[in-house]
Order: sequence, then structure tokens, then C-alpha cells
Amino acid sequence: MKIGITGGIGSGKSYVCQLLSAHGIQVYDCDQAAKRIIRTSPTVRQQLLQLIGSLEKADIARFLLQSDTNARQIDAIVHPAVFRDFQESGMSWMESAILYESGAHHLVDRVIVVTAPEDVRIQRIMQRDGISRQQALLWLQRQWPQSELVRRAHYHLVNDGVADLHAQIETLLKTLNNK
Repeated sequence: MKIGITGGIGSGKSYVCQLLSAHGIQVYDCDQAAKRIIRTSPTVRQQLLQLIGSLEKADIARFLLQSDTNARQIDAIVHPAVFRDFQESGMSWMESAILYESGAHHLVDRVIVVTAPEDVRIQRIMQRDGISRQQALLWLQRQWPQSELVRRAHYHLVNDGVADLHAQIETLLKTLNNK
């Protein structure tokens, strides 16, 4: 069974994946894979260079945030390469902030969504990336609302710093093992 983990930026998907790792579950990280592919794939590098004129992370992020059209153009280059890489990886678990938006949900059988309150997410993003509240909000606004992710997902983990995430993961793994 293939499992997808999603949730908006700052929800704590990576932390959940660390906890899953303690259970021996290796999770394919789509963000890290995209960065690696952008660094190493001559085809992807050439296509991005033609589109943006630069391969610098800040330039790519700025271009992506300028418009939905720009984001779709980058996605059309990077997503297919990441999907191929996941399928070739042999892994059963995938983490992607934009699992539905990218179409990656078609590669998995079950979806887990990780959520956290917006204020918590904003603080996490600001601290992690060293960016302003306004910049963090721009990233949040580019993604689907958490309510839509929860509606579509098969399982929901709450990572608000209060709910017992370890217990939620234990319950989730028992449920998945019974399928």
C-alpha cells in the first residue's frame, strides 16, 4: 500500500515523518527530491534556466510567488520528474505539501493530513525560514485550506503542540496494519 502525507506549510509534516522513521518507516520527501533533481538533472536545470533565467533558490521562489501562471510553469517541469523519482525509489510512503495540487495523490492509496492552527504554522515558518509574517502568509495563501485537505484525506493527525501526536501515530499505524 502506498501512503501519502500532506499538510500545509508549517503543519509539521517533516516532524511526523521523523516520528515515523523511529518506527522504521522511510518516507520519500518530495521537497528534498525536487531540490536534488533541480541540482542534478540536466534536463530540469535547462528547462528552469530557460523559464526563469536563474537557478538560485531565492530567484525560483520569487518567480513562483509572482503568479499562479509562474507556479504552474515550474510545476510542469519539476513535478513529473519528482513523480518518476518516487516511483523508481521503491518507497511506499511519500511526503508532499501539495499532494493534491500536484496530482501526486494519484500515486498513493491512502492519504494522511497533518494540521496545525494557522498562528502556529506562521510562527514555525517564520522561525524555520527566517522570513517575515507577511512572507509566511504568502506561502500559506498559495496552498489549499486545511479544511479541504482534511475533507479529502483518509486520516488526520493534529500537530498543534497540545494533542498527543505519538498516540495519534500509534493508532494510525495500527489501523494501517489492519488494512
